[in-house]
Amino acid sequence: MPNIALLNNVEHKDLRVITRRGARYGDRQMAAVTFPAEFRDVQACYPIVFRKTTDGLGFEPVALFGFHEEENLFLNGERWDAAYLPMMVERLPFLIGGSGSELMVHIDLDSPRVSRSDGEAVFMPHGGNTDFLERSSSMLLAIHRGLQETPALLAALLQHELLESFVLDVELNDGSQNRLVGFHTINEDKLAALGADAVAALHRAGHLQAIYMVLASLSNFRLLIDRKNAAHA
Repeated sequence: MPNIALLNNVEHKDLRVITRRGARYGDRQMAAVTFPAEFRDVQACYPIVFRKTTDGLGFEPVALFGFHEEENLFLNGERWDAAYLPMMVERLPFLIGGSGSELMVHIDLDSPRVSRSDGEAVFMPHGGNTDFLERSSSMLLAIHRGLQETPALLAALLQHELLESFVLDVELNDGSQNRLVGFHTINEDKLAALGADAVAALHRAGHLQAIYMVLASLSNFRLLIDRKNAAHA
C-alpha cells in the first residue's frame, strides 16, 4: 500500500528521488493513464486505447506498453526506450492533492524511487524548492488540468457510440500465441458515418483532434509486436 504524505521541507528536507527507469522502480507496468492534451506526444510512441475504470462505471484512456500485466516492452535495463515518457509515469513518486481549493504536492514515501542518498534532491539546503521539484510540480498541474478534460471527451464518445471493444490476437515469430483483451477503441466506421452537425460539434468541443490522435496511435501496435518478437528472440 502506498504511504502518501503531504510534501514539506521540514520532514522531507533530505529526500531525494531516483529518476532512473527499471522494473525495481515500479516501471514494469502494462499501461499508464493518459489524457487528451497529451495524446499528440503519446501517439508518436504508443497505442492509445480505453479501459474500464476500477469502479467499472466508466472508461479511461491509457498508453499501452505491453500485452499482459507487468509487461513493459519499452524497458531496457535502467532505460526507457522511447522518445516520450508519459507524464503519469514520469511524475512518480509525486501526486497532487487538494486542501480546500488549493492544490498541494504529495509524495509516496514507500515508493522505491524515494531515497535519502541517491537521486535528485527535492529541497535545497535552506529549504527552498529545487528545480527538480519545480518541474515536477508543473507536471502535476498539467496532469491535473489534463485529466479534467477527459470526462467531456468520453461523454462525447459514448453519446455517439464511438467506443467498441476489441480483441487482438498476435502470433509471434516463434509460433506462440498472445491475446489482448479488455480494452476498447474508436469505431472508425461509426465515426465516418457521423453527420456534419455531429462532426462540427466534436470539432468545436476540441474532441475531433483527440479522436484522430487515438486512431493514428493504433499503428504503434505493429511496433509493439516487433518489440514483443525481439524480446522472445
